[in-house]
Amino acid sequence: MKSQSSYAPPAYIPLGMSDSESAIVLRNEEPPKQQNSVDGPVQWSSGICACCDDMQSCCIGLFCPCFLFGKNAEFLGSGTFMGSCMTHFILWVLVNTVCCLLTEGLVLGVPGCFVACYACGYRRTLRSKYNLQEAPCGDFVTHFFCHLCAICQEYREIREKSADSGFPDLSMAVVTAPPVQTMEPGLEE
Repeated sequence: MKSQSSYAPPAYIPLGMSDSESAIVLRNEEPPKQQNSVDGPVQWSSGICACCDDMQSCCIGLFCPCFLFGKNAEFLGSGTFMGSCMTHFILWVLVNTVCCLLTEGLVLGVPGCFVACYACGYRRTLRSKYNLQEAPCGDFVTHFFCHLCAICQEYREIREKSADSGFPDLSMAVVTAPPVQTMEPGLEE
């Protein structure tokens, strides 16, 4: 898989400023450089909606988000892979299904609060570990409205920041068989 170190997220435009005003400001200034921890929080290496930049994590995050969430939690040291994966599965799939069936689909979005409460703690841990901005909004709101995109963004960030430390990618482990063993006839007494 290619490294996405050349990706630069789009510039932040404050709410009170239009796109044309920000273009004038950006033309007159030098491009922003990477901030260090002294200057304050740094930007995420990819945007919340940049899921299609990494199709592997995008597909896994869409069809099996509990697996990707478990990988993120395992890296952060906040839990085991299976524990986090199963907790996410219970909160995401089972609670949504039961709530949808019991209310005939009227409160389908309400159980999202449970998984957002659980997941925003991991996002907060990731932000504090890498000194990242709380963007695009608060951790809870990001996970409540864009949960699948958020866990994909967190995975991309972990992979980008730990590229040199040998972070295990989503690829499957390579298993090699032991050499062929034979039994030699034993000595009879």
